[in-house]
Amino acid sequence: MTLLDHAVQAVKELRPYQPGKPIDELAREFGLAVEDIVKLASNENPLGPSPKAITAIEKALKELTRYPDGNGFNLKKILSEKLEVAPAQITLGNGSSDILEFIVKCFVNDGDEVVVSQHAFAIYGLVAKMQGGVVTQVPAKNWGHDLEAMAAAISDKTKVVFVTNPNNPTGTWNTKAEVDAFLAKVPKHVVVLLDEAYFEYVHKPDYPNGIDYLKDYPNLVVTRTFSKAYGLASLRVGYGISSEELADLMNRVRPPFNVDSLALAAAEATLKDDAYVRQSIQLNDDGMAQLEQGFDQLNVKWIPSVGNFICFEVTGKAAEIYQGLLEKGVIVRPVAGYEMPDHLRVSIGTYEENETFLLALKSLLQG
Repeated sequence: MTLLDHAVQAVKELRPYQPGKPIDELAREFGLAVEDIVKLASNENPLGPSPKAITAIEKALKELTRYPDGNGFNLKKILSEKLEVAPAQITLGNGSSDILEFIVKCFVNDGDEVVVSQHAFAIYGLVAKMQGGVVTQVPAKNWGHDLEAMAAAISDKTKVVFVTNPNNPTGTWNTKAEVDAFLAKVPKHVVVLLDEAYFEYVHKPDYPNGIDYLKDYPNLVVTRTFSKAYGLASLRVGYGISSEELADLMNRVRPPFNVDSLALAAAEATLKDDAYVRQSIQLNDDGMAQLEQGFDQLNVKWIPSVGNFICFEVTGKAAEIYQGLLEKGVIVRPVAGYEMPDHLRVSIGTYEENETFLLALKSLLQG
């Protein structure tokens, strides 16, 4: 027997999460200049960080020999005031993916079931399987969550249901009426994790605010992040909002000092920079309209999205188009692993980045 034979079986069966291709890797692979590469693969904020975040980080650098505030007191205070929740309802994470893992660690044992939607964020299945959980995937409806079917899929063994609103990678969303009906059907002992990583980008009047449900559903956890509209993806800081009882449980499995000092400082500063967030959202709105119009002009089908990304269809040619874009210095995201072999996902960039992508796509489709 080898050492690997003694590893946890659930871990041996996992496939690592595959992030978007890094710029430096593409530059090495094709001999491209880094400054000429456009990365539209990882749903990052193309605006760059808030100047207030940079200032806060520079100030915090002087204290790098100190451990961060393990409780994140100041960040929780600002969040609690902004979201109108108690600080004790907030759990901080090294990215919102931390919160997903905390919930699974708290509730899922070997053989317990976790319900997810088809085409949903791959991390849900990974964290569930790491705990020995069994993943029940419910077929999607119009590329999004079929919440009625997901509620029906809950069994006596179900411990957690993951709902993403809006969904990644498809950009679809569920209405308030759909979420209302779903939550009313979920047994009180089953935890619902409502992932709202792209919450700030949504303008739909029938889109619900997950925090509004907390008072009626103590089995609900809402997760959000500073990686998208707040422009801090590199610093990995997210949070969960829940009942105080669930937050207390999650803090028992949360690693000490899981959010570093620079991330805390930057997040606190960006939360106070409303103008920056508005600019981020406007840039995204404009870019989304630009890409939708570009796809229409190229007769390319696309899935309506309310995130900071959009999926487009290139039936039978997704792998070829992806590779062709790479060779032209444009990185998008293949989604075949999400059971979408005929689609690619592109993040919203600056006007110039979007235009570079559209021109590259046009040349491949017409060449």
